[in-house]
Amino acid sequence: MRFSQVLTTAISMAVFGFLVGISFPVAITPKLQCGILPWSSSASSVAANSSSILDRFWAQFRNSSELSEQNVKVARKPEGAERLPAGIVVPESDLHLRRLWGSPTEDVQPRKYLLALAAGYTERANVNATVHKFSDNFDIVLFHYDGRTTEWDDEFRWSEEAVHVSAKKQTKWWFAKRFLHPSIVAPYEYVFLWDEDLGVDNFTAEAYVEIVRRHGLEISQPGLDAAVGPKTYDVSIKRDSGEIHKTDAGGPRCPDVHQMPCSGFVEVMAPVFSRDAWRCVWHMIQNDLVHGWGLDFNFWRCVNDPEEQIGVVDAQFVVHRGVPTLIAQGNGEKEGSSHKVRARQFEEMYAFNQRIAKADNATTRTLPDQQQQP
Repeated sequence: MRFSQVLTTAISMAVFGFLVGISFPVAITPKLQCGILPWSSSASSVAANSSSILDRFWAQFRNSSELSEQNVKVARKPEGAERLPAGIVVPESDLHLRRLWGSPTEDVQPRKYLLALAAGYTERANVNATVHKFSDNFDIVLFHYDGRTTEWDDEFRWSEEAVHVSAKKQTKWWFAKRFLHPSIVAPYEYVFLWDEDLGVDNFTAEAYVEIVRRHGLEISQPGLDAAVGPKTYDVSIKRDSGEIHKTDAGGPRCPDVHQMPCSGFVEVMAPVFSRDAWRCVWHMIQNDLVHGWGLDFNFWRCVNDPEEQIGVVDAQFVVHRGVPTLIAQGNGEKEGSSHKVRARQFEEMYAFNQRIAKADNATTRTLPDQQQQP
């Protein structure tokens, strides 16, 4: 009885050994004979071979894991599109008009750049002059704050190819937050977000873009004519020393190059954003703060190197005419409506500064905690 048990065990071990042998056909036994000792010349070969055997063993699991990760990446879709097959999801759009006839494959493609203007009908002559400084490489959208849209088509042929968005008594930044989402303006390399009261006799958009691209400016504005129109910040005034300038350091109000608005600064009246910069700026616009006051002092957050990537283009400059069209869009039937609009602008700037300071403080507090985590 005892002998039969021993025999059974021996046979089982022999079968197991045979199965192991055919599973690893390269020579385990021969290499054990001459390479198991650390000073053996083939010790490293045994280690390498053992490693390769294990690699082959785990390969099927590793490959399946990698395939799973690839499937996850392929399947990842924008929120709301989870039920759709990935190949049909289109997460971006544009502001380019398309015809109702013909083949879609033969349609004119979106333009390279975008001009967005807040516009009132009383300023149509100046808006018309501005649009003519922008080439066919620009799609154009007009934000109408006075509710008058159809009259533009009657006077200007280009208006028929522009996008018109109308909402009474709303600001440029209100429109921008709602209609210039980064996914909507994704095809455009640069976004010009301008006021309507700029004189453009010394400005050409294509030449401006070439300068901006050549100097690597992510956020910019045309210089302001030093002799005409109101100016708020010295850094915005046109210089005669070159194509662009990035600082007003050394001026009477700018002893420190690193202090805003001495450098890394452009105003909110005529900013030009690269695609990447606008993606960041859009998220910084507050939904309830419609005037945008305070944004210009924080544009620097949306580039890697503000003192190099934010600048003023002198070779293409404009006149700030300072027409108070927007402030007159307050509750005009009541006395002091313009004063109330101005009061809200200052209140919004204070609120924005408070919010961003609070956000900075919260970020500062969380950073040490994150650094302590393994």
